[in-house]
Amino acid sequence: MSRRLVLWDIVTLDGYFEGAETWDVTFMEKAWGPELEAFSIAQSREVDTLLFGRVTYQGMRDYWTEAEGEIADFMNGVPKVVFSRTLTEADWANTRLVRTEAVDEVRRLKAEPGVGDGELFVFGSADLSASLLDAGLVDELRLGIVPIVLGNGTPFFKLSDTSLDFEHIDTRQLGPGCTLLRYRPVVG
Repeated sequence: MSRRLVLWDIVTLDGYFEGAETWDVTFMEKAWGPELEAFSIAQSREVDTLLFGRVTYQGMRDYWTEAEGEIADFMNGVPKVVFSRTLTEADWANTRLVRTEAVDEVRRLKAEPGVGDGELFVFGSADLSASLLDAGLVDELRLGIVPIVLGNGTPFFKLSDTSLDFEHIDTRQLGPGCTLLRYRPVVG
């Protein structure tokens, strides 16, 4: 049995996962509350390994190494893989740097046995997510939708010549500022 790969991100109604500037995620303040926090803690128990692209890795590292609490403990302790051709080292605890093709490495990781539920998760990392979606490696897409329209920013879904089809799994309200949508890619 192979490990599952889950993409998780919080996006605006118009599909942006950050504003016009890199790491402008102030819209997430509208989403954050007790329900999203409880979901984040529960979801962390499913994670065996986190996968990041370089930009998301650096932003997450900078934030979580200074944060405190249960989620910070999880983020700093969980095994992580960062995919980058430009980084020379990965200095966040429990992180392994992969400089080769992400799709090939994720195929290998999916074939390995995991710990516990053994799931691989990608948080953010839109470019990495796009390549994994295009390669058919994603088992589930989880989007937290924040009821705000930014009008510009960095879209989570990248332009592609490939059409992707999804099947709805679940919808759940995580407080007034975030609606969780869960989808499974339709294969074939």
